[in-house]
Amino acid sequence: MKIRIDQHTLDRAQERGTNAEEIKEVLEKGIPFKAERGRLGKSRVYDFNRKRLGTFYEQRRVEVIYAVEGDTLITVTAYVFYGKWEGQE
Repeated sequence: MKIRIDQHTLDRAQERGTNAEEIKEVLEKGIPFKAERGRLGKSRVYDFNRKRLGTFYEQRRVEVIYAVEGDTLITVTAYVFYGKWEGQE
């Protein structure tokens, strides 16, 4: 499947701590989940081991919300959560 990363997704990704390369990786290798409004999502956990906004975090979880149109995955947005997730490395 082709991947189209929307500009809104890239803008939010940069603000939240991820990038186009990771978004693509999440869509290709991430764990699927159902998102709101009938959309789809995939997530992937990455080691982080540093501070963000003054707090130390071991990991970050990147979630990409997307829709499917024909043979193309079209991103809606990306979220980044900081913390620790067991069994999702």
